[in-house]
Formats: sequence, structure tokens, C-alpha cells
Amino acid sequence: MRFYPTTYTCTIAMPELPEVETIANGVHQRTHGQTILAVWTSNKPQTFKSPPAQIAEVLTQSRIDRVHRVGKTIVLDLTHGQRPAQFLVHLGMTGRLLVSTPETPHPPHTHAILTLDGGPDGIKELRFVDPRRFGRLSVTEAEYTGPGREPLTISIEDFIALFRKRKTPIKAALLNQSLLHGVGNIYADEALFHAKIRPTRHAGRLTHDELTRLRAALIKVLKAAIKLGGSSVSDYVDAEGVAGFFQLHHHVYSRTGEPCRVCKTPIKRIVLAGRSTHYCPSCQK
Repeated sequence: MRFYPTTYTCTIAMPELPEVETIANGVHQRTHGQTILAVWTSNKPQTFKSPPAQIAEVLTQSRIDRVHRVGKTIVLDLTHGQRPAQFLVHLGMTGRLLVSTPETPHPPHTHAILTLDGGPDGIKELRFVDPRRFGRLSVTEAEYTGPGREPLTISIEDFIALFRKRKTPIKAALLNQSLLHGVGNIYADEALFHAKIRPTRHAGRLTHDELTRLRAALIKVLKAAIKLGGSSVSDYVDAEGVAGFFQLHHHVYSRTGEPCRVCKTPIKRIVLAGRSTHYCPSCQK
């Protein structure tokens, strides 16, 4: 079987839950069960939350048991000797993961290379590339649970409790990773549209019915985006090097001035909590 280099990437717009889920699934398919033979790091500042020497020590001769997503972080579950460990990869704004053959030239701004035994396909390299160095790499022996609650599985009771008595706009609350982790600008805008809630509404003033609608809309939007491989608003591609398709289904995000797909009212853009925010003035109250 011939092995082709595969790129998992999202730049400019920070990858959100669906994009990170897509990347993690692709890396899992190509690396799980393999052993990390060697580790190289660039030692560049800002990239490493754990000391590079510690990362190399924990990863070398570890087996990759599973690659999955927690919030916006890619988590590699490892077996290191008799001890479990985890390698955490946060892509930041411009981080990429590439699975390549060793002879493939290293891209500029490569900050970590994990040499894998590769199984029947032969030696592979898992490379972390990050031009702007906003991404973070770390290792831990404790199970990483993320900063907030998981939006795809949170119960309606817990979802409502997150926003009770909060005085911030609901859009800002949705972006608060200590409440719900993984939700970013794109999917907050889209979920609020489908829930018919204006992003400037105070979170603590939303009714039980409105929050119930919002939770359902958020789950529906996230699952639809995962199914379509995420949103390619810049150069994000999935595990096969193919662009995601969910951007073709955006109702409000980055559609300033375009007619609402439901009522034809021009989509409005404002800046809320320092973030571009898009909504339909007619559909969202």
C-alpha cells in the first residue's frame, strides 16, 4: 500500500469543535496502535506548555491507543510502559498536524516530529506545524477533561444552570470555554440563529424554553458540521485533504449584508465582546 502525506489543518480562523473532531478522527485512523520511536522538538518559546525534554521522555516508546477531542484540544491517549499518559495538542490559530513519510520535506515552522513505527505501511512521522506559535503541546498523566462542559452531551438541566443569573450577552457566554468548551464564533452564531435568539440578549434573562431551544440548536449545528467535515472559511481541510462543506450551510456567519435564507432580511454584523457577530435582525429576537 502506498502512503500519501496527509494534512490536518485549519488556519486564520481558530478551529472549533467540529474541525478539531474531524482532525482527531483522521489522526486516530492513521496512528492508533502505533509506537512512538523517537521525538524531536524545536524548543521554540510559546509552543510548549510542558518542557520539551518531558514531552520527549513521556512520548518515546509510548503506544498511541486513541486520538480524540476534548473541547478544542486533540488528545492522544498513550500507554507509557505500564502507565497511562496523554499528549495534548491545541492547534491555536495556525496549527497543523501532518502524517508523512520521513522522506517528505519538513514544512517551515515545524515544532515537533513524532517518529512512529507505522505498522504495515512502514515508518511514519506525525508532525506539528505552527507558523504563528499560538498552539500548545503538553503531556499529562492525569486524565484531561477540558476547561468546561461538553456541549454535545450536557443535559438540559446542566445547560440551563450554566447561564442562570449571568449578566453577559448570550453570545459571549457561549464563547466562554469555562462554561462550554469547543464552541467558537462560527457555531455560536449559527446556533443562536437556529434558536431564534439575538446574540446581545443577556444570558441570565433567557427563558427555560429559549435555553431549551438553544441547546437543541447547538447540538444540531455541531453534529451537522461534523458530518460535513467542518467549515472551511480559510484553508482548513479534512483528513483526506478535502475542504469541509458546512460553510455552504451557514445561515449568518460571515454573510454580512446578504439576505437571510429564511426571511430575506440582510444579515447584520456587530462586534460583541471583541468578536465579529452575525445575526438576522428579523428572525432573531
